[in-house]
Amino acid sequence: MSRRTWTLMVSLGLAMALGLLGAFATVPYVALRPGPTFDTLGVVAGKTVVDIRGTQTYPTSGHLNMTTVSVIDNVTLYGALALWVSESSELLPRDEIFPPALSEQQVQKQNTQMFQDSEANAKVAALRYLGYPTKVVVGQVVPNGAANRKLVAGDRLLAVDGHLLRNAQQVIDLLAGSHPGQLVAVRFQRGDSPPQDAAIPLGAGAQPGRGYLGIGVTEAADVNFAVNITLADVGGPSAGLMFALAIVDKLTPGALTNNTFVAGTGEIAPQGQVGPIGGIPLKMIRARQAGASVFLVPAENCPEAVQRAPAGLRLVRVGTLADAVHALDAVRSGRQPPRC
Repeated sequence: MSRRTWTLMVSLGLAMALGLLGAFATVPYVALRPGPTFDTLGVVAGKTVVDIRGTQTYPTSGHLNMTTVSVIDNVTLYGALALWVSESSELLPRDEIFPPALSEQQVQKQNTQMFQDSEANAKVAALRYLGYPTKVVVGQVVPNGAANRKLVAGDRLLAVDGHLLRNAQQVIDLLAGSHPGQLVAVRFQRGDSPPQDAAIPLGAGAQPGRGYLGIGVTEAADVNFAVNITLADVGGPSAGLMFALAIVDKLTPGALTNNTFVAGTGEIAPQGQVGPIGGIPLKMIRARQAGASVFLVPAENCPEAVQRAPAGLRLVRVGTLADAVHALDAVRSGRQPPRC
């Protein structure tokens, strides 16, 4: 075998090896791509996304679409190179999505919990905006915590040390100066039972010297009708704004969108503030592909959004749920809404 032939064979072998390496070897990155979009006013997989029972509702029109981002794991070297030059995808270090300290199942559980929290916050924010009263409830009880076996998730908290509760923040404020071992009087109601009183010695927690009840507190609307949100296989907190708008739309006369295809994103707090989210360029791409002409953008995301906005998609800046409702009223009536 000649030297030239040998060199050629070695080169071909190396090229094949590198080709196989690029095709099958994975890189420590995940790919983000535009995910599905769902109309919160509509039906998905045969189920009404926002279903309200026990009170009067009103017809809606148009779209109020929530948007998502799809995460692709096990990206190959060649795949990463292709995605890197694509305008409809992003690469992130895998550890940002799947922290090494957590299993994939734990990450999925966290995402599911954030989605459920966004549903709960959307209900409270929407009904509070519409003038309905709210109540303070136990969201979760820490196992082996101070309140374990005395309070359960869903209990309504009426008072702490004689102070009537109007919102969840009060509980935090009232315990701010407490210490472990301090006895706290909690008045609560479980279901339709009469109010009960519990004397709970506070436990220790993450902050040295401070007492902890060992519960998570949240707020819920105090209404006699049901608002149910049903959407499977979606995680994260960013659908809150669009869920809240759908609730407002269904509980008020006249359609918010007037047949306009509106999409958007944004985390929502129980008080109605709209928080920033990730992946907004990819969400805008999918929204425009689906037919949206208006996209609701959390105010803090506007600088990023204006740099990547698809042609034909009008970006509307919102900081609160009230901002979003007023902006849609402007769109509906032909006025100019706040722009990014």
